[in-house]
Amino acid sequence: MTGFLFELTFLLAAPVWLLMIFAPGWRGTERLAATPLTVVPLLIVWAVLAAPVLPELWTAVSSPDLDTFRELTALANGAGAVWAQVIAWDLLLGQWMYREARRLSVPPLLMAPLLVLTILLSPVGLPLFLLVRAVWKARQGPAPAPAPPATHSSAR
Repeated sequence: MTGFLFELTFLLAAPVWLLMIFAPGWRGTERLAATPLTVVPLLIVWAVLAAPVLPELWTAVSSPDLDTFRELTALANGAGAVWAQVIAWDLLLGQWMYREARRLSVPPLLMAPLLVLTILLSPVGLPLFLLVRAVWKARQGPAPAPAPPATHSSAR
């Protein structure tokens, strides 16, 4: 059962990733990427995996220690729970990157590899996206200043 849940974790996230990469302009993709509810199924899987190892999990996160964390991940459910948490976090991160790229009109052909890299290694994908985002914003120039509020003059 644990192996199935481990594999299910990525399968639950994959459709959102595929839409953001291969159908970035589709209205359904935009709606899906705008909601954090995409991670709820992943968090349910996390809860099922974490429940049997909750004491070990709590020890590992409340008093972080490499050996304690190693012991947690040596347990199938512990490793599965950590995996589900990582996949959920990466998905939220990818959704934010997708929405930012759409807002800034970053071309999908540039974003697709960054999203794939984020799926695989988010600590590499995110900084690269932040660099692209900074360059893209600099190319667009400063945002126009907001218009002053309209005032009504009664003088004739």
